[in-house]
Formats: sequence, structure tokens, C-alpha cells
Amino acid sequence: MSTADAAVEPLAPPPRRRNETLTIVRRLFSKPAAFISIVIVIVMVLCALFPEWIAPHDPFRQSLATRLKPPSFVDGGVAGYFLGTDHLGRDTLSRIIYGARVTLIVSLFAVIVSGVVGIWLGLLAGFFGGRTDAIILRLIDTQLAFPVVLLVIALVAVVGPSLTNLIILMGLAAWPRFARIVRGSVLSVRSLEYVEAARAIGASQLRLMLRHILPNILSAIIVYASFELARMILLEATLSFLGLGVQPPDPTWGGMINDGKKYLSQSTAVSLFPGLAIAMVILAFNMLGDELRDALDPQLSHD
Repeated sequence: MSTADAAVEPLAPPPRRRNETLTIVRRLFSKPAAFISIVIVIVMVLCALFPEWIAPHDPFRQSLATRLKPPSFVDGGVAGYFLGTDHLGRDTLSRIIYGARVTLIVSLFAVIVSGVVGIWLGLLAGFFGGRTDAIILRLIDTQLAFPVVLLVIALVAVVGPSLTNLIILMGLAAWPRFARIVRGSVLSVRSLEYVEAARAIGASQLRLMLRHILPNILSAIIVYASFELARMILLEATLSFLGLGVQPPDPTWGGMINDGKKYLSQSTAVSLFPGLAIAMVILAFNMLGDELRDALDPQLSHD
């Protein structure tokens, strides 16, 4: 580290103190909507990490003798199959639990891919401005001209559906929104006093972006990432419903809805409960994003 860079250290705003972080956590848990959202997210994560321990049955075991049975809590249900069975007699609850793993892996890593690309390009556009900003904005506008769903469907149809392809294609299709959020945030902080002071005493451009600007726009990135994760969950479910997601026999929520739509006249539970799982998780991430935005807002720090 150079002497000039070392001298810059005190100029940037200090990192968020531990008591401030605890205050934000307490504020989140004090709100019913945030608390319920966090509980739902934790349950999904546990299902994704430990499905073998949580699922009551083998999600791949077929039994035509118990096919299309309703949930066990209604007339005609079979004990031990709480949410009923599908057209092959497989336990719906177990398949939903195992499907959480695919949904979380694809959606989370797609957000990471889009975040890495979008954050970096947004930093460059907002920090340098001029021609760099104009070129990146044209790239953003060009890609946003194509609906994300249609763009991903077209690309997946070309390269083929697989876990890796889904993550990469979904991530690369969603980076422009990250870039716009980051660019706008950078424009609002790049002229602040601590950035100008760091620049004046010789901090490198890379250090300015990574040490003095990026840490101070992380709250906006975190909030947007929670909304983007909900959008990716819906996109993954849509692709699975269309047969372009992770392929059978691996259970996916969208694939379960697609399988069940053929048997709605015999059993609505096969499609109903995966659909409820998708809706509940998306709503949880959206509510959590709203609450995070309020909790991280400096104007509310003394409320």
C-alpha cells in the first residue's frame, strides 16, 4: 500500500458500527411483516440445505396405488401424505421441499452473476462518466429493449436447459437493472467531500471506486438484490413450467405446476401447493426488501 493510499483511510466514512447493525436487526424483527418474511426465507433455506432430513418421503418414489390423492387433512386423503400425491403417486410435500434447493441455487447464483456484472459496469459508468457512461448506457438500453423472460427463453432454447446454463443466462439477462441502480448511486456520492479529498491526495481510481464509493452504496445494492431474487425465483419457475428449466426427474416448483395442470379435474392439489410456495416465497422476499429499504434509510435511523 502506498503512503498516499494509506493517508486516505480516515477520509472515508467509517464502516457501519456493530451497534448500528444490531439496531437495524432489531428494527427488522420488531415489524411483523419483516419477521414473517425472515421466517419464510429461513424455512426455504433450511429446506434447500437439508431436504433429506425434512422431507417425510422419498420425492422420487412412485406408487400408482396412491396417485392423485388429496391432502391428508381432507376426505379421501392418505395418512402421511400431508399435501397429497401427484399423478405418479409421489409425495407433493417432499417434492416441494426438494424443489426449494433447485429454486434457491438457480435464483441466488443468477443474482450473484447479474450483480457482479451490473455492479462493475455501473461503477465504471457512474465514476468515469463521459464516453464510458454513454457506451454502457447504450448497452443497458439495448438489452432492456428485450423482455427478460423472452430473452432467457430464446437463449435457453438455443444452448439447452441445464443448471449451469440457467444460472449464467438468467444472470446475464438481468445485469442492466443492477447497473442502473449502481450508476445512479455512484453519481450521488462521487462528488462528496470524502471522495474529493481522497482524490486530491492521490488515491487511485480503483481504490476510490472499491474503498470509498462501493461500501457506501451497498445498502441500495442489498435492497435491490432482495427484490431481484424474488424476480429470479419467478423466472426460474416460469422456465421450469415451460420445460426449459432443470429437467426431470429433479423436482422444480414450476415443473410440478406443469405436471399437475393435466390433472386439475381430478386433483387441484398437485398444482395448487407448488404455486402457493412460489407466491409465498416471492411475497416474502418483496416484503423483506421493503423493510430493508426502510431499515437502511438514514432518515429513519433515529425513529
